Amino acid sequence: QVQLVESGGGLVQPGGSLRLSCATSGSIFRIISMGWYRQAPGKQRDWVAIVTSAGTTNYVDSVKGRFTVSRDDAKNTMYLQMNSLKPEDTAVYYCKAFNGFRDYWGQGTQVTVSS
Repeated sequence: QVQLVESGGGLVQPGGSLRLSCATSGSIFRIISMGWYRQAPGKQRDWVAIVTSAGTTNYVDSVKGRFTVSRDDAKNTMYLQMNSLKPEDTAVYYCKAFNGFRDYWGQGTQVTVSS
C-alpha cells in the first residue's frame, strides 16, 4: 500500500506561483513513476506531469516551460513548481503513484488562479 497526501494549493493571482507537494508513505520502494493530474469543474481528470524513478520527466504541452516536477527521495516527496499561472490552470490537483501493478491517488488540493 502507498499513501499520498497533497498540500500547497491555494488562491493566486494570474502570473503568480505555487509549489505543490505530495508526501508519500507505505511501500514506496515499489513506486515506478509518479505524476500530477488535475480536474477542473465539469471536466475529466487530465495528466499534467510525470517523473519516473530514473528521474525522467514529461509534461503536457499546456504547462511546458511553466511547471517543473521533481522528486526528493530523501523526503519521500514529489513537488510541482508552478510559475506564470493562468486562470485556466484552476483545478483540483492530484498526485498519483504507480508501482507496476496499480495506481494510488491522493485526495487532491485546490488551485485557484484569479484576480
